[in-house]
This record gives sequence, structure tokens and C-alpha cells, in this order.
Amino acid sequence: MNFIKKSMLVAAILATTAGIASAGGHGLGIKKIGLAVPNLQADFFNQIKLGVEGYAGKLGIEVIVVDAKNDTATQVSQVQDLITQGIDAFIYIPAGAAAAAVPTRLARAEGIPVINVDREPAGAPGDTVIYGENVVSAYQVCDHIIGLADGKGKMVVIHGQKGTTPEVQRFEGCKMAIDENPGVELVAQQWSQQWSPDEGFQIAQNMLQANPDIRIIFGQADGLAMGAAKAVEVAGLADQVIVGGYDGDGAALESLVACDTPFIVTATQSTQAMGVLAVNSAIAVANDASVPARQIPNAVLTTCDDAAQFVEKHP
Repeated sequence: MNFIKKSMLVAAILATTAGIASAGGHGLGIKKIGLAVPNLQADFFNQIKLGVEGYAGKLGIEVIVVDAKNDTATQVSQVQDLITQGIDAFIYIPAGAAAAAVPTRLARAEGIPVINVDREPAGAPGDTVIYGENVVSAYQVCDHIIGLADGKGKMVVIHGQKGTTPEVQRFEGCKMAIDENPGVELVAQQWSQQWSPDEGFQIAQNMLQANPDIRIIFGQADGLAMGAAKAVEVAGLADQVIVGGYDGDGAALESLVACDTPFIVTATQSTQAMGVLAVNSAIAVANDASVPARQIPNAVLTTCDDAAQFVEKHP
């Protein structure tokens, strides 16, 4: 998808959210929003935070942000504290699959609208969930890197946190591309806990030691992919291995602009637009307006050739 199509997509999202805000009364009924994120060291969550804070600020809405640092027990405690602070709506990105339903239940028990972003707690959905279209875009990333490897060779996948919505859906999409190419052999998979570059480096290093003839690596987040690319370089295999990622993080997009590592493709999510959509959804629910159960913006395949536009202005 090119920049024009991407711009049309973001415009469509913003037009939809503007309609929701209008239905909700342009902020009436919402004075304070609680935003719970898994880990603010990850650029993906920071971009969502920027979208929420920037848009809510224009509407005169206070945003209280809590960072669980990838600990679910910490997040439950933080949400209890948010509730005591009198939040009018709760935007929630679970820190993990374990106990993910607890914060949703706590907030809803108090009559507080719950907007889930990126991850949907099993058994306890909020009033709506907003997450990127993981399946098709992950298929596109894996199809791209498999194509660059001429549709054959050993491949490994470095997963995100096991059982989370993006981890499950991104593997589903990638596996579709693998299954379409009988010449590709999936020789190893490993799950991470924090989707981080350090994990990506260590996991990829172990995989490369076990299978030095790996041709293709898919990291389910850009942090994992960039860490894996570093491991490939350290192993002296930069001319052999092709690495793809996911999310369109700032550092990843800058790396693609330079285009000087084995990491050569990602899927850029509309993270700031997702933050805007979350605020407008909270306004709508607080004012008894209807919102879709699921709202799923697309992610856009992004290579070295077109990353610069998203560095200049992240969607």
C-alpha cells in the first residue's frame, strides 16, 4: 500500500472517530481518562500514548498514564489506583495474557467504560477493542521476506508474548505465507516475554548457532527483528539472512531508511490514530452512543523504499 492509500486509510479512521465524538457530545461526560500500558520503553506503546494524550488534551480531558513494566500483578494494582482517582473512562492495553481480564472486570464493576487497545482479554472484553489488522499484514511481511529468499530455505519465527492477541494473529498470518511455499522449512520458533531487542538478539543468536544456514527470520515486533538482525551481523551472516519485523517503530523505520542491516521490512501500524480512536470511543460509550465491538485499522507493508514518509510523520 502506498503513501496515498495510507493517507486515505488514516483519514477514514479519523473521520470515523470524529463521528463517534460528535455522537458522544464532543467530550461531555469525560473529564479524566486512565491509560494503562504494558511498557513505555516500547515505542509502539509510546506512540499510542502520544495519540491519546495529544487528542484528549485538545478536548480538555486529563489523562493519567500508568506503566506496568510488563508485570501483570503491577498492572492490576495500578488499575485499582486509577479507579480510586475517579477516572471516567479506561483505555487498557494488557501487560500479558495472564490475569488480563481482571482490570476490565474491576473497571466495569464500577460502571467505567473500558476501551481495549492492541490486546483483547480472554473472557472479559471491554466495550470495544482496537487493534491492528495482524493477520493479513503479517502474511504480507512473511510473503515479502520469503519472496526475497526465492521461496526456499530454513526459516525461524521469534514470537511475542505467548497467548496475546498480536502474537497469535501474527503467527496465523505468517504461517499462511509459509504454507504457500513448500520450499520453506520452519526449523525453530521461540516466544519472548517483552518483545524486546535484547530478547531478539539472544533468541536469534541461539537459533543461528543451532541452524547456521537459516535464510529467513520473522520477528513479531520490530524490537525482536532488530535484535535478530544484530545477531545476524555478529555471526557474519548479513549477506545470507533476511529479517522482517512488525509495528513500524520509530527506530525500526529509521533503520529501514538507512537500509544497511539484514532487517529490510516491517508493517507500520497507525498507532497514534489508534490512540485518537480510543479516546473517541471512550467518549461515545460514556454518552451511551454505540461503537463497534471491534475496530481494526490496517497496517501497511513498509520497506527501505518507503519508510522515510513515516519517519517524517508517524500515522
